[in-house]
Amino acid sequence: MAIPVDELKRRARPRGLPFRVNKIGHVVLNVSDLARSTRFYTELLGFEVSDVYGDTMMPGGMVFLRCNGDHHGVALVGGLDGPARGDGFHHMAFEVSSLDEVVRARDHLRRHGVAIDFEGRRRAGCQIAVEFRDPDGYRLEIYWGIDQIGSDGNARPAAEWQGARSLEAAIAEPVRGQDTSLRDPALLAK
Repeated sequence: MAIPVDELKRRARPRGLPFRVNKIGHVVLNVSDLARSTRFYTELLGFEVSDVYGDTMMPGGMVFLRCNGDHHGVALVGGLDGPARGDGFHHMAFEVSSLDEVVRARDHLRRHGVAIDFEGRRRAGCQIAVEFRDPDGYRLEIYWGIDQIGSDGNARPAAEWQGARSLEAAIAEPVRGQDTSLRDPALLAK
């Protein structure tokens, strides 16, 4: 079946809605080993534990994790039987404040034996990212520099998307308007 690209692009937020969603609030993942997944998200990704439910409150237990002032951005529910199949879930992305942090995140993950599925720049959005999986196989992304949509509502034209298959290539060949200067150029020399 052909994807109706033009029709989908015309979809817009209806006028007069009584609310507006501002950001993704949180993601809840079913995991097979609650302690192992909590270690991964805290020790490797730097999340902090806000609260924990024992088995009496939630079968399998539940851990609430935060990366900012919100009580939780990720919650983990124990008791998944085997690895996540991922049906219906594609990936979850975490924004960082600088390009240097993306490079440091990639190097940190590698040092801890986490396989990198992709690094560089995809197309739409033009963010520079590193993609990997958590212990249950959930796809995760750490990114910086996603395009911002201005008050005119227009996104960067597809002709300006410029994929890159490594962080080094994304840094060496920035898209229009994206400053890929590293604060610490020695990061790529490592």
